Amino acid sequence: RPAGPVSPPSLSPASLSAEMRRLLRLGGSVVLLQARSCHRSVYSSHAQTRSLAVDLGEKKLEISSGRLARFADGAAVVQAGETSVMVTAVSKTKPSPSQFMPLVVDYRQKAAAAGRIPTNYLRRELGITDNEILTSRLIDRSIRPLFPPGYFYDTQILCNLLAVDGVNDPDVLAINGASAALALSDIPWHGPIGAVRVGLVDGELVVNPTRAEMASSSLNLIVAGAPSSQVVMIEASAENVLQQDFCHAVKVGVKHTQQIILAIQQLAREKKVTKRTPVKVFSAPAEMVEYVRHLASDKIYAVFTDYTHDKISRDDAINKIRLETEEELKERFPQAEPFDIIDSFNTVSKEIFRNLVLQEYKRCDGRELTALRNISCDVDIFKPLHGSALFQRGQTQVLSTVTFDSLESSVKADIITTALSGIKDKNFMLHYEFPPYATNEIGKMGGINRRELGHGALAEKALRPVIPKDFPFTIRVTAEVLESNGSSSMASACGGSLALMDAGVPISSAVAGVAIGLISKANPEKHAEIEDYRILTDILGIEDYLGDMDFKLAGTNKGITALQADVKIPGLPLKVVMEAIQQATVAKKEILGIMNKCISKPRENRKDNGPVVENVRVPVSRRARFVGPGGYNLRRLQAQTGVTISQVDEETFSVFAPTPGAMSEAQSFISDICKDDQEQQLEFGAIYTATITEIRDIGVMVKLYPNMSPVLLHNSQLDHKRIKHPSALGLDVGQQIQVKYFGRDPTDGRMRLSRKVLQSPASTVVKTLSEKQSISMGSSSSQTSSSDL
Repeated sequence: RPAGPVSPPSLSPASLSAEMRRLLRLGGSVVLLQARSCHRSVYSSHAQTRSLAVDLGEKKLEISSGRLARFADGAAVVQAGETSVMVTAVSKTKPSPSQFMPLVVDYRQKAAAAGRIPTNYLRRELGITDNEILTSRLIDRSIRPLFPPGYFYDTQILCNLLAVDGVNDPDVLAINGASAALALSDIPWHGPIGAVRVGLVDGELVVNPTRAEMASSSLNLIVAGAPSSQVVMIEASAENVLQQDFCHAVKVGVKHTQQIILAIQQLAREKKVTKRTPVKVFSAPAEMVEYVRHLASDKIYAVFTDYTHDKISRDDAINKIRLETEEELKERFPQAEPFDIIDSFNTVSKEIFRNLVLQEYKRCDGRELTALRNISCDVDIFKPLHGSALFQRGQTQVLSTVTFDSLESSVKADIITTALSGIKDKNFMLHYEFPPYATNEIGKMGGINRRELGHGALAEKALRPVIPKDFPFTIRVTAEVLESNGSSSMASACGGSLALMDAGVPISSAVAGVAIGLISKANPEKHAEIEDYRILTDILGIEDYLGDMDFKLAGTNKGITALQADVKIPGLPLKVVMEAIQQATVAKKEILGIMNKCISKPRENRKDNGPVVENVRVPVSRRARFVGPGGYNLRRLQAQTGVTISQVDEETFSVFAPTPGAMSEAQSFISDICKDDQEQQLEFGAIYTATITEIRDIGVMVKLYPNMSPVLLHNSQLDHKRIKHPSALGLDVGQQIQVKYFGRDPTDGRMRLSRKVLQSPASTVVKTLSEKQSISMGSSSSQTSSSDL
């Protein structure tokens, strides 16, 4: 063989094409093999079943993994009693183009879990319910703060209800399931967390109470805790619970979350979980950040210390500096990614803003750390409305209105939601609206997003405890945000309280709410620990965006009715939470003092144009005439007058009219249809002269007095002889006959008459009856009244 380089074999174009096709097929096979191998590794890593029980006082919580959904990055089943929830976690390995953490949490109720079939025409779970959205938000807020900064990978958490026993609520189980699924997966996440519900029953705190216990509980607190007794999320509604009792409940809840955390950590150790290393963690390059500091620090500082700025002008000034800085960055770093340029400026801007608060105790609008913005209130804005109020706090403005309607207009929970979550009908609701013009933007109108639903639910929780239980109307409060610069949900609670008092709803006390913020400095050695912090009262939108916490508290002068805490750092020490509650309580009382100067108590009477409710008593004997054939009279009454009629009990109907005028029309209508059915005082066993009004095959229709409804005298009661038609006796319309009265049938109220018993020769005394005028309903009033027909 000759020495020297060997030339490659020559291939014809056709041979070369065939060889390339073969290599491409081989490459595809290799990729497929790698994908299958990857799935086998994921599957095999979850192959071993593990479970652990956690004692929470008298209740037990069981966490298991390795049996179900093994293709997911992480899956866990959490069980309490006979309620089981499976949660899966999957995160892509390819970065997302989004410039934020693209986390999606879906909590879906399954009818089969409660042993029911959906009642829609497809008999399937269709649209998402409000409860599902609110629970999804609850889980999202609990786990989002613990993802690493810059981890921008599509991540999905799915919560699947496997079984619901109607005793233990599945929402808290779903939070713990999400924690376990993430902790047992290779997804980067600085957990685990634990979550419990705390109730206050007869003055005693109960951890993870049953639905029966919650029915008599004055507190519904869900707290999610991180390791080292830190708080990640709080969601609470309360019946005016005192501050010290609430703080004690938070501490008890956090204590029990630590046991759940230890159990999940033990499961992770047993599984030997190794977290994946992301392809890229998004963060601004240090060199670019330093260059932005050099270029723009002084300009940004000048804007944040210029107290003449409002929201729009401050944003415009910062954006002007941003555009100038970004142009220079592009020249200096031509190869830089757009995200790096944007994030470099954001990092410096955020740093300057936070240092102003931490080091110089300065806020961008010039307020002290505990000071409120200027507040103004006004009520009875629009006369035709049942109640209205305008609440202004700084540059946050909310218009609240109150509308009354019949109890039939209350929110009706579907049977599946009731079975799965225990939510029942409610006759008080608050709807929150956030149009785009409130922040000088444009956007789509219509529909409701998750944020609006969550904010409305929080304001509704704040006001519900002060609404009287026996109020005769359904109440709808609308809170429309006209201007927004922070804390619009708490402004909605304040505005709703004012509007309710303006409408004359006898609420037990006024309600006010405030948002508390936090600027903290992490320990350089242990990022989960806080080295220094400042708590801010009544935060602006920018303080929420650049801060570490949005802590909303609402209540009365006496206690707390609602609380929601969201954090952006891995956890809050209990000390900070307690200080935030105290600072919020002081601010809440100050706000209530300002609101009381506008209106201090509910109006004595509702407005004259408000709705009216009257109860009408209809004896069983006259119900058929009142209702009409197939409900015809009631349908006609509602169509012609606009009133709503509902049956309260066997003999009582409730008439709701939207205005006093409509009630007057209804009264006239009812009088007309019932005027010929006003019963005379008939004597049992007495004999009366009846007039035949109609001949039928089965008998004759007769009247005992001119203005009564005809009643049937059956063939069997006409004569001792058996007859098939009344004409056999020579009876005709207009003829008068004598009948004996035997009262009314107790089952259907029909009048019982007989001519047959009078065919004997015994002497009788015939009684005559004169016409009697009808009895009308009671006069209309704004208060509930009752009348007999």
